[in-house]
Amino acid sequence: SYCSMAASCYDKVSTLVQHKSIMNKLFNLLMIIGAASLQQVKGFSLSDTPQDRRTILKQLVTSVTVVSFPPSPSNALLLDNTSPDLPAFSGSVAEAKERFKLAVADIDDLLKNYDAISKGGGDNVRLYLGTQGVKSHMYGIMKALKTLKDEADDIVEYTEAMDSFEAYKNQAEGAAYQSMFVEHSSAKGTPESFLKTAKGDVVNLRKYMGDLAVQLHLDV
Repeated sequence: SYCSMAASCYDKVSTLVQHKSIMNKLFNLLMIIGAASLQQVKGFSLSDTPQDRRTILKQLVTSVTVVSFPPSPSNALLLDNTSPDLPAFSGSVAEAKERFKLAVADIDDLLKNYDAISKGGGDNVRLYLGTQGVKSHMYGIMKALKTLKDEADDIVEYTEAMDSFEAYKNQAEGAAYQSMFVEHSSAKGTPESFLKTAKGDVVNLRKYMGDLAVQLHLDV
């Protein structure tokens, strides 16, 4: 009957109105939640946002994502136990020069990121020094440097610089190693103090690597 049809139409319209009311409430709630995030995004404000709901929703989601999930900082540990092992040194002059330049780069990385690297303990420092594992180009560096003796401008100055470099390398290794056990020994100091000492030794060995590079006419 006409009355039944009218009642059915009224029910459907009423349901749609209720759904629309719910959607409006949800949209307004999302606007409130996202407002703080939107205001944190440079150059954005609600007043100059297009009033198309789809556009506003898209900007809300984007801004909340940017504010809530910042990118993770890059890992400072450029060498770790998963890094590939170095191939055995062949003994050639060309390879020795390349190995030395790459060793300098490894030491520069260590110094640049020393605080982050040393937080992982003394073994992380030793990994860069080539005394823990065979990942760093510092591994076997003395063999490479001895191969290059005849390439130096002044063999006496070269040998003195090489000996000083080796001494500081050994001191850095010793301090980094001690940092791992000082809390369980009678030695005075803390892991942090030994790692700080190791860093000073690394700074000095890098200086002598520069002197060796000058003798070899290498740009490092």
